[in-house]
Amino acid sequence: MTPRNNWLVTAVALQYAHRIDLRGATVPPTAFQVRATVGGRTAARTVTRVYTHTSDRLIIELDPNDADARAVGTTDPLPLDRAYSVRQVEDVRTPAGEPVLEAGPFAHRNDDVITPVVDDFTAGSFTDSAGFELDFRLYRPAGFLRNPQTRPRYPLVVTLHGGGEVADNNVTQLTSNRIAVTFAKPERQRRNPAFVLSPQIPLPRPMDGPDGTDWTDAKVQAALIELIDTFVREHSGHVDTDRLYLVGLSSGGRGIYSLLAERPDVFAAALPTAGWGDAAAMERITHIPIWADHSVDDPIVPYREGRFGNPGTWTLMNALETAGARVTRGEWANDLPKAQFEARSRALLRQARAARSHVLFTSYTAGTTPVNPHLSWAQTYENDVVIDWLFAQSR
Repeated sequence: MTPRNNWLVTAVALQYAHRIDLRGATVPPTAFQVRATVGGRTAARTVTRVYTHTSDRLIIELDPNDADARAVGTTDPLPLDRAYSVRQVEDVRTPAGEPVLEAGPFAHRNDDVITPVVDDFTAGSFTDSAGFELDFRLYRPAGFLRNPQTRPRYPLVVTLHGGGEVADNNVTQLTSNRIAVTFAKPERQRRNPAFVLSPQIPLPRPMDGPDGTDWTDAKVQAALIELIDTFVREHSGHVDTDRLYLVGLSSGGRGIYSLLAERPDVFAAALPTAGWGDAAAMERITHIPIWADHSVDDPIVPYREGRFGNPGTWTLMNALETAGARVTRGEWANDLPKAQFEARSRALLRQARAARSHVLFTSYTAGTTPVNPHLSWAQTYENDVVIDWLFAQSR
């Protein structure tokens, strides 16, 4: 998901009780009719392609631009079990005219939902020494799963979700934004295999933090620190303790600034997006590589003023600079095409390296962040330049 394109149902699979032998036939998209029931409304989906996947399975690809393609609502995944029906409405014939798949009156409903990448996370919970419980999702790299007894050491990426993902479902922190799945998707794992730990703050939401946020709530922060410490200790042979990374958006960005100041010698780098924090604490984290970003016109977490009496990213970057860190700044539109967006990021990184700066700050020009100016992470987790930079950092 990105703010411009939610999780979508892009295909359905039909499993047959017998082997499918097309004998040179191709399956036209018109041969199958697919209907979706989403939010109490039933509508046809557009079939774009049909092909065999295995000897007994057909894949029916669907147009992602369909109005009813959504798989996730505002926050939670939509209930898609049995929401899709598939019926063959035309015979499929060989080039010689012989039928190989015959149309019929029966429609079949889906009995499963496959969510790529999300399904690769295991679910768990952690109860700290004070009895406070945090649910979490964990992605484990393929090399670790193949042979847990071997001793390669992998980075650990800890993701801190925003306030909208506080819930008891242990899934919204994966499906509501791209923050976690971007590090677990196959192409990224091939390049940077890593553990990805994604905790979720429970309901009723704790709001006892010093500025009314969740990740700075004393109970939540203590449990989070203990969860990270316990995970690293129990995977001591597999986690590279010099490459622990924090990634967070909105109140998760606030959590990053707080946690870095609380544990300034633990993390190798951080990506806080649309966050805010305590300016006085910045002097404790001047040594930590940070790439922050924020929309200039953010109405939820104002760029300068922040929230709950603590300043936004612009003011925090100034505080870091005053405390002695070199901050490299850039501003551009948040709706640039990916190639142009990454070119601007690459130029900013070159500028930072020339200045021997390990703190970068990207501002997004007013009116250019899709959907809502607060969603400044519109391209953050699609930006390979930024993610490559993160994995290059080590304590």
